[in-house]
Order: sequence, then C-alpha cells, then structure tokens
Amino acid sequence: MISEKFKKTIKKFNLINKNDKIVIGVSGGPDSVALLCLLNSLKKELKISLHIAHLDHMLRADSNKDREFVEKLASKLNIPITAANINVKALAKKGSPEEIARNARLEFLFKVVKGIGATKIALGHNLDDQAETVLMRLLRGTGLYGLSGMLPTRKIDGFQIIRPLIEIKRKEIEAYLRKKKIKPRLDITNLEKIYFRNRIRNELLPLLEKKYNKNIKEILANTAQSLGSDYDYLLSASRRAMKGAKTKININKLLKLHPAIQKLTLRRCYANLKGDTRRLTFQHIREIEDLILNRPPNSIVDLPKGISVIKKKKYLSFYLKKHQ
Repeated sequence: MISEKFKKTIKKFNLINKNDKIVIGVSGGPDSVALLCLLNSLKKELKISLHIAHLDHMLRADSNKDREFVEKLASKLNIPITAANINVKALAKKGSPEEIARNARLEFLFKVVKGIGATKIALGHNLDDQAETVLMRLLRGTGLYGLSGMLPTRKIDGFQIIRPLIEIKRKEIEAYLRKKKIKPRLDITNLEKIYFRNRIRNELLPLLEKKYNKNIKEILANTAQSLGSDYDYLLSASRRAMKGAKTKININKLLKLHPAIQKLTLRRCYANLKGDTRRLTFQHIREIEDLILNRPPNSIVDLPKGISVIKKKKYLSFYLKKHQ
C-alpha cells in the first residue's frame, strides 16, 4: 500500500519531525498532487502543518489552468497556498530552459519558506525520476556525488529539502490517484524530445527495460541509494580532515590525504561559493590537480559559474571573479 511505503520512507530517512511546517512544491502534475494528498492524510498523525507553493513557468499556453487546478485543490483541502509565475522562455537566452526553470523554482520555494517561517520543502520526485537522473548524469559524465542521484534529504543554501516519494514508482502514484478519483494536470512538454530527460524517460529507459533488464529502474535507484551512503561517509571524512577549510586549502595538508578525499575537498570548496557542484566536471578537477602539482604560484584556473581558483605558495584559494 502506497501510504505505508510512504511512511516507511519518511521514517527510514528521518524526513519529518513533530511540529514541522512544510512547504510542498505542487505543480498540479501526478507526483506533486499525490505528495500533497499523502502528506495531508498524515497531517494529524505526524503533527505537521502544510503550505502549498505553485510556480507557473509559463511554458505552455494553458499553464494558467495548472494554477487554477492547484488553487482549487488547496481550497478543497483547506491548505494555504502561495502562487506566482515566471516567464522561463524570456529568460532562456541566458542558458538552458531546464536549468533556468529549476533555479527559478528553488528561488521561489526558498522565498516562500522564509516568508512563512517553514522548516522544510517537500518535493514530489519518485523512483522513476531517480532512475532517470542517475542515467542522465552517467551519460553526461559524473562522479560519486552525481551517481548518488537525488538524495532523500539534503540542504541547499541552508534550506532542508525532503523527497518522501523517492522509493515509490510512477505507476504506483498514478494508481493511487485513480483510486482517489483525482485527475491531475498533465504537462505535454514531458513528451517533447528536445529535453534530454524526456528522451531518457520515453526512449532509453523503455528500451533498457524491454531488451536488457526489466528491473532497470529499481537497480539504478538502489545504486543511487548505496552510493549516496558512500558519498556521505567520504564527505564526513573530508570535513574531519580539512576542518575549517571553506574556500582556502593548505596544499601540503591536502596532498597527504587519499585522492578520493582530495577531490571531494576541492568540490566542497567550490560548493561553498555556489551551493552545488552541478557544473563542475571531472576535467575541471583534473585541471585543479594540475594547478597544484605542476603550475607556479599565482597561476589561476577558471571554473564554471564565475568561480576561479588561484595557487599561492602554501595554499589554494577559491573565489568569485566579480569580487576580485
């Protein structure tokens, strides 16, 4: 039963505590609507309060109907809602529409959390999404952190994000909504082949399921969970070994560490400036290592998102170029 599975995930990863005030990102699609209904059904049992956040990306002509649907659902469940819109297409000239939409969504959710004094943000990512993410990152090239997929809980810019549906399959979610006689909104952009994730979802994963392994989604999701634990351990080891290192690292101290801890320490320094390592590739790390071992003091390596790292005689320093 989906509600039991849902509760098990919450308990397993300690996602929710008594008196938590949770902002739920609700697009109107199946996953976020199921997340809302499941959390609402457990509201009294878990002793939590809920607040809905809906952001219209204006990517479709009828996207305003998503907002109407979510507002109607909020009214029916008697849950407060904050809704807003952003024109992603207009901003897409500055980069990938997917990344711009993601960043806009996070900024909006953080703003809502601050505004109402909430403790956590709940997102509707499910097991299928996890499998797609791992495969997508593998194909693009990634390290241990990327293969950890979407963690059940993580902090971004000091905000706690939880994913209680991360162990539940998409088909289970759809069956749950049919049983409750709820018809969610469907986003036709999920079928468009211009998006990399859509090609993985609609073409590659079905092929892998049919021709290679019918349990490929579970295998990818389990791999992510296993590697997530390994990553957590290495991250703790890095923090212990380089205690106090935020954006400045002692080179001699770094070189005494295991290569895995060295790489993770470099990634942490980058993340301390930008919040995540999404754009930091294997090649960038190789370039920083070359900087440490082979280049003279005052040499600089430029990294994504306006970050650079400079080598001094005894230390490395990461900094935002605009602050130079």
